[in-house]
Amino acid sequence: MDNPYQLIIVGGGPAGLSAGLHAARSRLHTLLIERVIPGGQMMNAEVVENYPGFPQGISGAELGSLMEQQARKYGLEITMADVEGVELGGEEKIVNTSEGQYRAKALIIAGGSEHSKLGVPGEEELRGRGVSYCATCDGALFNGQVVSVVGGGNVALNDALFLTRFASKVIVIHRRDQLRAAKILQERAFAKPELEFLWDTVVESIEGDSQVRELRLRNVKTKEESRLEVSGVFVAVGLRPNTGYLGGLLALSPEDFILVNDQMETGVPGVFAAGDIRAGSARQITSAVGDGATAAISAERFLAST
Repeated sequence: MDNPYQLIIVGGGPAGLSAGLHAARSRLHTLLIERVIPGGQMMNAEVVENYPGFPQGISGAELGSLMEQQARKYGLEITMADVEGVELGGEEKIVNTSEGQYRAKALIIAGGSEHSKLGVPGEEELRGRGVSYCATCDGALFNGQVVSVVGGGNVALNDALFLTRFASKVIVIHRRDQLRAAKILQERAFAKPELEFLWDTVVESIEGDSQVRELRLRNVKTKEESRLEVSGVFVAVGLRPNTGYLGGLLALSPEDFILVNDQMETGVPGVFAAGDIRAGSARQITSAVGDGATAAISAERFLAST
């Protein structure tokens, strides 16, 4: 592109939208690049209960839409494209996308994370045919059926609780003997008669023909194998950062999250990271919004000094 920006933000989740809002209000010529729709993983949350200012809760989709509207109000430009690579060696940062090349003096990487996979036979083959990573997207497809949720964190229990609205039974499969989720979620889950738990258990394979039919399971303590008939399996075993395109350009943690300081600065001047993609993130909407604001303020200071 012939017209360079002052700041480019990669990723339109809460961190990216927050950064975009702060940058636009500071009158920085800013472009936000998002792959699908602004909002990120937040858009999959049926109800967000811990975002300040919404005592009754708010849907993730509505919260994401409001954030986008607010950022656009102050002049943030948003384009839809896949980021294919970046060039960070020169004075200008170059972002190569499926829709062309964009340049800016500063760059905030807020591309978030994607759902981790189980990596077992049948998972990819039956994806969309009983294997899902989004309960709010696909839960209604399993009305009156038995489904399973794999995982033991907040996402897993939120998914399981949501699925009780549709499924006749929801079986939570967890590789440990206790959950990692917040206590309030555990209390709600244990109080639900439709919810059952399989402890110390992992999925060895997902089986079926044109649709998920059963899971082959293994108890990690006794090594005993078993089979569980289900119509669907919802995978909620964590997130992996969208850092594959960085290719050694930035320092990453052993888990491939971007290393930053408390000002969201990476080791490359003018390049910042915010939200779930950075190492040490609390992986909450509230913390991502704070990261985005901090990154935008740091970017503004960097631009003022150059």
